[in-house]
Amino acid sequence: MNPHKRGNHSMYGVLAKFSAPEELVAAVQRARQAGYTNIEAYTPFPVQELAVVIHTEKSYVPLLTLLGGIIGCVGGFGMQWYTATIDYPLNIGGRPLLSWPSFIPITFELTILGASLAAVIGMLLLNGLPRLNHPLFQIHEFELASRNSFFLCLRQQSQFDTQTMIEFVNSLQPRQSWEVP
Repeated sequence: MNPHKRGNHSMYGVLAKFSAPEELVAAVQRARQAGYTNIEAYTPFPVQELAVVIHTEKSYVPLLTLLGGIIGCVGGFGMQWYTATIDYPLNIGGRPLLSWPSFIPITFELTILGASLAAVIGMLLLNGLPRLNHPLFQIHEFELASRNSFFLCLRQQSQFDTQTMIEFVNSLQPRQSWEVP
């Protein structure tokens, strides 16, 4: 039998509520030491120490932004080069057909457009957005994450069974804890 299953539903993880950011940071540190890697923390305001101890994964958004900018730059310059030299060449005032200084504004604008579109679309896709429903939304108290409470969610991992995760979370002495279906 799969230890991740509860009845007919798989378990997302275990959620714990803390009253202070220091308690949350200490809980994340203990979870890291215990071998948990799928850790999520939710706070009503930024907690600088949390970013250090949670060890977020490397983001691919900067690489996607760079690639989008390069594609926009090459596409913008290539479009103007093709139009001016191949498709519709016009000799105006004796200037050369490939007059690159006049291509700079459009090339720059398409570089910025490509980079910004790649950044936004990449960020949305890598974050799994748009996500209209999240398993944590089923816990009514989770609304307090944007007001005055601090939450730690240990997502289900293959090496830990449900009962072990619940016991570990309760050992962190949270104000409350829940199993998240």
